[in-house]
Amino acid sequence: MQNQSFVTEFLLLGLSQNPKVQKLVFVIFLFIYFATVGGNMMIVVTILCSPTLLGSPMYFFLAFLSFLDSCTSSVITPKITVDSLHERRTISFEGCITQVFAVHFFTGVEVIILTSMAYDRYVAICKPLHYSSIMNRRICRILVVVAWTGGFLHSLIQIIFILQLPFCGPNAIDHFLCDLFPLMKIACTDTHMFVILVFANSGSFCIIIFFLLLVSYGVILFSLRAHSSDGRRKAFSTCGSHITVVVLFFVPCIIIYARPSSAFFSEKNVFLFATILTPLLNPIIYTFRNKEMKNAIRKLWKRLILVNSIS
Repeated sequence: MQNQSFVTEFLLLGLSQNPKVQKLVFVIFLFIYFATVGGNMMIVVTILCSPTLLGSPMYFFLAFLSFLDSCTSSVITPKITVDSLHERRTISFEGCITQVFAVHFFTGVEVIILTSMAYDRYVAICKPLHYSSIMNRRICRILVVVAWTGGFLHSLIQIIFILQLPFCGPNAIDHFLCDLFPLMKIACTDTHMFVILVFANSGSFCIIIFFLLLVSYGVILFSLRAHSSDGRRKAFSTCGSHITVVVLFFVPCIIIYARPSSAFFSEKNVFLFATILTPLLNPIIYTFRNKEMKNAIRKLWKRLILVNSIS
């Protein structure tokens, strides 16, 4: 039987109670949000407007990853930015549930997309003669459907966890968003079993996938010995970007969810990095050393300037 909650809204303590700091938070996070969405959507538009890039599974997944980063940032950053202007920061019980679902949904999808990108690079480098037959459009579409389905099931399990928790008194969450551990801290019940379930559903999942991805990239880098120097350089550049993004995504995930609920002192800082700064850094990582992306962006800008000059 589902536990009944007497709490209709939660009070978010946010990043700081200092009014001056809150004004600074508003300016910084507003800039970060526009930069994040602008940078990621620039990648999406560039790939969609470049038939050569869109036809490549690697860039197809990159466009999807950038879209997910924009969605994750849109779930979290606007709320923090608006809350920084108010002394009392609240979120309804339904809004809290929705936020947990959305964050875990988009990040769950991203886990599978990052895995798909690693598999794509493995096939491209280790099985180049079979690449076009293995990574065809049908496989790419199937992987996207699997990603959406996996993200939905993962976030649904999180919601089932929360709905079993009774909230009968305290409603102040020492965080800037709703998530599992902050909610468990104010629940009116013993949450040790829930901590184990969170580790099983999120923490262990992050550890296993992260380990498999590192092994796969290790195999890829080891196989590069047989390639030419130009091929190695290009593959190192691509794989280096992927590995960087994987580390930035999975390490905070492991730190947050693969530990006892009472054994962490700076969860907000790690969450800040994982959900706000990482989506901001991803467009920079993927375009900084990628000549194809930089050339496609230049062509797109030239095309836009030409259209504007004609009109």
